[in-house]
Amino acid sequence: MNNSTCSRRSLVKGMAGAAAFAIVGGLGLAGCGDPAAKADGSAPSDAAFKIGVLQLTEHPALDAANKGFVAAVEEAGIGAKINQQNAQNDQSACQTIAATLVNEGCDLILAIATPAAQAVAGATSDIPIVCTAITDFAASGLVKDNDAPGGNVTGTSDMNPVVDQIDLLHQLAPEAKKVGLLYCTAESNSKIQIDLAAAELKKLGMEGVEYTASGSNEVQQVVESMMGKVDAIYTPTDNTIASAMTVIASIANEHKVPTVCGEVAHVEAGGLASLSINYEELGRRAGEMAVRILTEGAEPAAMPIESMGAAECDLVYNGQTAEALGIDVTSLVEDGATDVSAAE
Repeated sequence: MNNSTCSRRSLVKGMAGAAAFAIVGGLGLAGCGDPAAKADGSAPSDAAFKIGVLQLTEHPALDAANKGFVAAVEEAGIGAKINQQNAQNDQSACQTIAATLVNEGCDLILAIATPAAQAVAGATSDIPIVCTAITDFAASGLVKDNDAPGGNVTGTSDMNPVVDQIDLLHQLAPEAKKVGLLYCTAESNSKIQIDLAAAELKKLGMEGVEYTASGSNEVQQVVESMMGKVDAIYTPTDNTIASAMTVIASIANEHKVPTVCGEVAHVEAGGLASLSINYEELGRRAGEMAVRILTEGAEPAAMPIESMGAAECDLVYNGQTAEALGIDVTSLVEDGATDVSAAE
């Protein structure tokens, strides 16, 4: 793993979903969905597009993806009304909000996280849908093929550099024999990552042991049951696990069990380290795709799912956690890793 090539862009937090319209691009409230306004595949200077956003829940990674998307749309200056909606991790709310956005006649809908995307895709086959923070679009039933979506859905994938993350775990905990693979059974994308992690652990001579929770209320009990049975923990980019990461880290750190994580917010919450997708950049790329759809007539069906390689990810660690666990992170510092505990 060549960590020295990783991007050091910092993850910006803080855009919570709000059920209100935000005007971006500095333009007026012209009618949305006007065929004449986009008949030639371009947008007149006084046009205003209506973009609906459905975010699954408030979480630093998803908030950052949202922020990046809005920034890209704003910088394009196309004139857009953005209706921000947050389902607060409620599946039924996802369905209701998706139907509402479709009925409002949005020109395009952004869906953040897999359950939100599945709800929107189930509500319309006509309105262009751009998604972000989704591990595998095809495996989640959102597109026919990640390289050739074939429908009205496209976007950016947060497929982790799982192999590199497991290599990072091995680097930081070389004596570990059993690794707890912690995820929520309700999130299909998590299982994809867990299978990749288990395969890499086997190659490195370690054993991956799956520990699952069906919801956030089960996580604490599951983590407590892991103590004394595993030498380290791996957490994928799992929304349920992310919401409970402070509890997970508290228990694991107390028992001197290092946790290598799927993304930076887990590390900020007390995990040890990650080679993390930059979610603001991921959202920005989704925003650029949306702009091409709205102003250039690009078709989602022909827009391959975009992803970030390991060399574009952020190498991060929590210095306070490393100190508490007695783990030497000199090699990470030499590779240019960012200590996210320094920003706390």
